[in-house]
Amino acid sequence: MLILLLFLNPFSIIRAQDTFSIVAIDTLTGEIGSAGASCIGAPQIPQGCYILSNVIPGVGAIHTQAYYTSGNQNYAHSLMVAGMPPEDMIDSLVANDVGNNPSIRQYGIVDFYTGSPRTAAYTGANCDDYKNHIVGPNYSIQGNILLGQQILDSMEARFLASEGELACKLMAALQGAKVIGADTRCLDDGVSSLSSFLRVAQADDPANDLYLDLNVPSTPDGIDPIDSLQSLIDLWGGCVASDRDNGKDHAMFNIYPNPAPGYIHIDLRNLGDESIRFTILSMNGSLIQEIELQGGEINRIKHGLKAGIYICKIQTSEIKIYHQKLLVQ
Repeated sequence: MLILLLFLNPFSIIRAQDTFSIVAIDTLTGEIGSAGASCIGAPQIPQGCYILSNVIPGVGAIHTQAYYTSGNQNYAHSLMVAGMPPEDMIDSLVANDVGNNPSIRQYGIVDFYTGSPRTAAYTGANCDDYKNHIVGPNYSIQGNILLGQQILDSMEARFLASEGELACKLMAALQGAKVIGADTRCLDDGVSSLSSFLRVAQADDPANDLYLDLNVPSTPDGIDPIDSLQSLIDLWGGCVASDRDNGKDHAMFNIYPNPAPGYIHIDLRNLGDESIRFTILSMNGSLIQEIELQGGEINRIKHGLKAGIYICKIQTSEIKIYHQKLLVQ
């Protein structure tokens, strides 16, 4: 209901300060991601800082921060749908600010145009310090009322260093900002922020049913919402680091031959007689193949993979996740 009311009232203004966030694109999968945290939360704003995120599957994402105005967010949405490049969107948002005061706004924008990412960001001169943004080839990181540049730098470093799918890289970026008082108004609360969110859209997702759509609008006193968001990610299935390949996972299923020629056997006899989702990922977390296998038996598949190292993941009906590496010769 909050989102609807904001959309209908283009002049509603929320002081979405004390915020750090990232928008990004996985150029291999076309996934579009949006994540952030802020010292605004319920009950002040029922949905927390989730409101600043606008994700358009297959197109791009926009973050509208600092003195948030829904009219500016709606206008940015219309520009992106029309295909306007992010840099031009920024120019148009500044020129047509609904409150005639773009100096107190902050934006981060990414889109995926004909298979290539485009990015842009803007931080108004009158946003509260510390404020800044970092723009990369497929991401934009922005924040205001921060402890300092180190918060944004840490987010970028963790995002770039993290391996795995886009959701995991976004989560790593937020963990990079999990410093008490990262948003300085949360310093007395002993947390980095009061609310957080993480969203990932696959190219063919409906706008209201994203592949991953997590929101922590508030937490009990002393609980950091980034930790709560991490718990939701772990429940969702967790993140695979490139060096994860442990004995427990081998005990639950086995892949052979490994190194593999053009086929593999997946031994699922240690699992129940149920449908098992089997996924093959690249080492950077991009989805290569996904099929349903039968638990309780040995499955043989032709994989058609190029030579290299891959991550194989199985998921049971109980949402238990196990991983192994596969070397294809």
